[in-house]
Amino acid sequence: MPTTPVSWTAASARRMDRQGLLTPAATAATAATSPADIAGRMLGAHAQVASAAELSIALRLDGATRTDVRDALAGGHGRGRRGPGTLVKTFGPRGTIHLLPAQDLPWWTGALSALPARRSPFRPEAGMTAAQTDEVIAAIGDALTGVELTVDELTEAIVARTGSWAADPVMPAFQTMWPRWRQATHTAAHHGVLAFGRDRGRKVTYTNPGCTPAPPTRSLHELADRYLRAYGPATARDFAAWLAAPDGWAVEFFASLARKALIEEVAFASGRAWLAAGDTVFPDEAARGLRLLPYFDAYVVACRPRELLFPGSAAARALAGGQAGNHPVLLVDGVVAGVWHQRRTGRRTALTVEPVGRLSAAQRRALDEQVERTGAMLEATAELTLGKVTVGPHA
Repeated sequence: MPTTPVSWTAASARRMDRQGLLTPAATAATAATSPADIAGRMLGAHAQVASAAELSIALRLDGATRTDVRDALAGGHGRGRRGPGTLVKTFGPRGTIHLLPAQDLPWWTGALSALPARRSPFRPEAGMTAAQTDEVIAAIGDALTGVELTVDELTEAIVARTGSWAADPVMPAFQTMWPRWRQATHTAAHHGVLAFGRDRGRKVTYTNPGCTPAPPTRSLHELADRYLRAYGPATARDFAAWLAAPDGWAVEFFASLARKALIEEVAFASGRAWLAAGDTVFPDEAARGLRLLPYFDAYVVACRPRELLFPGSAAARALAGGQAGNHPVLLVDGVVAGVWHQRRTGRRTALTVEPVGRLSAAQRRALDEQVERTGAMLEATAELTLGKVTVGPHA
């Protein structure tokens, strides 16, 4: 049985500190100083909404703006810049679009490609065999080497290398049907042969990042260690939920880490959870401060238990069917205390903030500062309205 107790207050304070949510990174003597470093500490920035990923990273880096994040992603494509980007836009944990540090891509792909395959949601006649999947992944890697292709261009290139079956319109998606090969998009990314390229107008492009996945066992150990250092204490099922991996696999994986003395057990949140071995120092003081976190910010997605992160009425207001991240949230002293929304018009952005409780005078001043900072990160003039957020989740 675990003997070391860890309180929610201590865990929350350490998570926020390591996330750069207590003190933005550039103001701390030993902290990271680049968007890629921040993305590494977060274990990726969810980028399904591009502006949200930019905010997630910029708010953790003192003085940063969305342009700093875009430049880190653009690399050699940015104006006046040379060399590859330090951030890569690709499919990360849960198969969702993330910004990941380019230097971490080998172990990320090594770990993600080693996760148990999820059951296909498609009918047998619409699916792909293992051999077909391998054939498509090889075709994607070959077709994207040294170029950036739109989906239509990539479809043509894959068909030329595999056969017409790869383009069969069998995948229901957004009131249309996608070609069969797109079932392997995430898998190809996790094998290191597909990432996002530069947008071509309104069209997305893909390219081959030229990544060779690191060995799977070492990569999974790296992922678990970094996850626990960023978001621990955590259970195996917390880890599984964060990755969208099977619970049973995660429980056995954590048991294997414990047998190797790579993780250690503690008492946490009326149960048992795990930390990286030796990483047992926690702050004495509680987290203090107010932050505006965007859609699917890593802190609200990864931190658990949800009932402590979203206390009382915050859960009803800020969770969508139990899922975190569908609403941008107001974070006060490490817990969710409301929701917010921003609507941009030209160089101005209107922020509506809806607290679930009353803000103190000090918190109101802190909110004004955060609104001004959010406007600066978005390179716009921000205006605050305190009131009801009328849009739905993920609006």
